[in-house]
Amino acid sequence: MSQNIVIIGAGYTGLAAALDLTKQGFKVTLLEADKEIGGLAGSFEVSAGVRLEKFYHHWFNSDLDILRFIEEIGLSDRLERHNSSTGIYYANSLFRLSTPLDLLGFTPLPLLDRIRTGIMSLRARRITDWQALEALSAEEWLISMGGRRAFEVIWRPLLNGKFGPEASHVSAVWFWNKLKLRGSSRSKGAKEELVYFRGGFGALSDGIKNHLEQLGVSIRCNSPVQKIITKDGAVLGVQLDGELIPSTQVLSTVPLPEFAALVDQLPTLYRQQLNQIRFLGNVCLILRLKHSLSKLYWMNVADPAFPFVGIIEHTNFDDRARYNGEHIAYLSKYLPTSDPLFSMNEEQMVTFSLPHLRRMFPSFDPHGIIRAHLWKARYSQPVITKHYSKLIPEVRTPISGLWLATMAQIYPEDRGTNYAIRQGRAVANQIAASQPTRN
Repeated sequence: MSQNIVIIGAGYTGLAAALDLTKQGFKVTLLEADKEIGGLAGSFEVSAGVRLEKFYHHWFNSDLDILRFIEEIGLSDRLERHNSSTGIYYANSLFRLSTPLDLLGFTPLPLLDRIRTGIMSLRARRITDWQALEALSAEEWLISMGGRRAFEVIWRPLLNGKFGPEASHVSAVWFWNKLKLRGSSRSKGAKEELVYFRGGFGALSDGIKNHLEQLGVSIRCNSPVQKIITKDGAVLGVQLDGELIPSTQVLSTVPLPEFAALVDQLPTLYRQQLNQIRFLGNVCLILRLKHSLSKLYWMNVADPAFPFVGIIEHTNFDDRARYNGEHIAYLSKYLPTSDPLFSMNEEQMVTFSLPHLRRMFPSFDPHGIIRAHLWKARYSQPVITKHYSKLIPEVRTPISGLWLATMAQIYPEDRGTNYAIRQGRAVANQIAASQPTRN
């Protein structure tokens, strides 16, 4: 009989690991606490046959791991490429920043600073030794690369909007990777080209689920794990509500704090290592609108008075005819979970947001809101600090047979479905290699 491996969490890391372990001859049970798979890339139904991502998503052309994964499961014919339109809101004005020429028209910066900022982006793409950046904060590096005026006008507001009280602690490595990633997705015409899955991430998750189940993977949603059972330094299985699933190999893909709460007998020093990594939560308000907010897909907000770091108008990227003609906008905010905003309900969040939207978009009519949806994630963004590589826990935990693969271990890249797929496949290979040869 094939060895049973239990995977906790059916986000894209868990899904990728399940595929590769199954192909290598293991029997896999995949446990998901939510009613649907997908993790932070999960979706919800807004009307018959129409689903939206809970949190906005797309891929870059350079996201080869997810694109190859989709090809492998036979769904690459549903990949679509669209030109992106990006911009920045600054000093009560909206500036388009989709191409290098747009940057030259960004008048809040003197011409020499605009040129220097453009050169900085090109220089960032050529950096390969990211280890040399680990001792620098993002602020130090950005000022050295692009000058203080550009930092104060563009980068400081975005850092503060993204990381809030943690902004000064963020590593240069995190920001370097963002500049490199966006630069790598340019088309021949210098426009940013992004990739999306026709039907949305919900349709992709359905396709992955069907493929895994055909291979024999047992996928159990609405199945929160209460405890990982260990004895004498080895894993024995997982405890669900009223059910014990025995297994000598368990892979956890849930956030570090949730993982730590599942295991009683973690060594003290290892538990302390897990606790060194801090997280920000996220609130994402989705507005289904009769009218568009702007012509941009992705709007960064460099305005400390505006409570959201970004406005992502999804239907300026994907065809709104697929959403019953509605305009779909995401308003995103990263924040400590102790922030009062995190405790707001949907109605409170809409009420809170209206005056800010009216100020940014004078023609905005609240009566044009068809429906709002609010989603929250408690562990949405690990805070990537200086020398972060020293904080990352190993995939193989001190408990024999217990493995760990989470967004906090993706480095120097940041979290995202592309790297979740890569991580899931890598840990599957490590697990398989650690097992005795199977007949």
